[in-house]
Amino acid sequence: MMNNSNGMISKTSSSSNTAQSQQSQSTGLKMHFKTPEGRYKLHCDKTYPSTLLHYAHGKTVSQVTLAHLKDKPVPLTPTGQSSTFSATSGVRSAAARLWGGSNGGRSLSFVGGNGTSKNLGGNSRIGSIGASSSSNSTTNSNFDGNGTYLIFNVGDAIFISDLNSQDKDPVKSIHFSNSNPTCHAFDQDSKDGHDLIIGLNTGDVYSVSLRQQLQDVGKKLVGAQHYNKDGSVNNSRCTCIAWVPGGDAAFVVAHADGNLYVYEKNKDSAGDSSFAVVKDQTQFSVSHARNSKSNPIARWHICQGSINSISFSTDGTYIATVGRDGYLRVFDYLKEQLICGGKSYYGALLCCAWSMDGKYILTGGEDDLVQVWSMEDRKVVAWGEGHNSWVSGVAFDSYWSSPNSNDDEETIRYRFGSVGQDTQLLLWDLEMDEIVVPLRRPSGGSPTYSAGSQSSQWDSVVPLGTLQPAPSMLDVPKISPLVTHRVHTEPLSGLIFTQESVLTACREGHIKIWIRPAAAESQSSNSETLLSTGLKEKPLILSKIGNSSHRQ
Repeated sequence: MMNNSNGMISKTSSSSNTAQSQQSQSTGLKMHFKTPEGRYKLHCDKTYPSTLLHYAHGKTVSQVTLAHLKDKPVPLTPTGQSSTFSATSGVRSAAARLWGGSNGGRSLSFVGGNGTSKNLGGNSRIGSIGASSSSNSTTNSNFDGNGTYLIFNVGDAIFISDLNSQDKDPVKSIHFSNSNPTCHAFDQDSKDGHDLIIGLNTGDVYSVSLRQQLQDVGKKLVGAQHYNKDGSVNNSRCTCIAWVPGGDAAFVVAHADGNLYVYEKNKDSAGDSSFAVVKDQTQFSVSHARNSKSNPIARWHICQGSINSISFSTDGTYIATVGRDGYLRVFDYLKEQLICGGKSYYGALLCCAWSMDGKYILTGGEDDLVQVWSMEDRKVVAWGEGHNSWVSGVAFDSYWSSPNSNDDEETIRYRFGSVGQDTQLLLWDLEMDEIVVPLRRPSGGSPTYSAGSQSSQWDSVVPLGTLQPAPSMLDVPKISPLVTHRVHTEPLSGLIFTQESVLTACREGHIKIWIRPAAAESQSSNSETLLSTGLKEKPLILSKIGNSSHRQ
């Protein structure tokens, strides 16, 4: 799983390109892949020195978040009043600016890449995972922390890399002595210093200031706020974590036992956080904390077994979950109501993602397929076959536009990507207004097909709150990938689309950055100039349809 971002990328040195080329040749991997709009080229990769992994407590899957730190003053500890349950926190997991120079003025001993030293003095191991006081930490006031960072977990550590540095090694690592970090999320719109949340395999959760971690040269996680301490509320593994879009106080944490908890960032965990017993493990239920001072403030029992992924719609109205039981479930977050959902063709669902306009949801899982769900119809409207193993990550590309688009064409095309344990990245184009959709199947007969809007051709919309069985594949249109490219030697865990690149990550914590064709051309024509750009709003993912198609 990878948390989304926005950004541009700086120029790669020739020595870095040479090393990448040699490595790719030895593994049989290509350094580019073709699309109708041109070549995507491997720009650089990020990883961690194996010597920094002291030991790991069991196997964990690396997840990746991009974090963009703005130029603004922030306090070192959370402030402000606690909010109501409906309050939300504005997250855009991390919007990034990848072009440009270094991330702020660096004179810290732990900084590599653009820094003055590569002593990695900031590698921090926490003896007991409690937060240390900021008064006991050593900070560097000359380090402003502004820029774009890549945060990923491997084993018992969180690594932070400078995305604008040519150094593939991280600038800092934070180690946990008795547990593994399993998930994390960044809130670029946080109104106080705590913008990074981290979930552990013990169920513990921390919120911290990313800037403060980068400024500190000590060996502890500094200024952290601790939730669900020692698993006091839920001791099962944190599987995924997310800020709630739209406000500045709430985040949700999903666990391996099928429960999801709602927290308020600025509230203590001093009160009694007990909840009513779940009466039926197979049914969705919501329980609010009995004590107004407690944190978490609510528990959602979603399913039996693990919740594998969660995703909020852009406006924060809906939250989608997928789990071990193979179901996608879509909820109205504020109303705490199940809207719709359905079953995979086989096995668990592992990942999900929303389109920017909130009309479609992607899912992938152990049936090796990608499914496209329509919120309008509350059902599967397309499925894609192309992976040879489990699909572990999906995402819409909100920055892509058709190379042949023009104002006279009205057909909507979506570009999205998927990665899997087959080590492959697949790119797909979804043309909703021209997709061939099946009509109603006559009793005992074969289905007929027609081009056009699926909502006008298919059966009536599924009733609210219905969980559907997997539809017959004959009744749902099939789509094929535009591009299939083997990008890593290890199974993949996630992907991110940015304005200038596509990032892919494997389960072992190795990340590759692939430059888009337009960005690669800009790099070659401006090789002596470092371009920089401010944070930009994400465009709608809608684009005009082009007639081109491509297979590699």
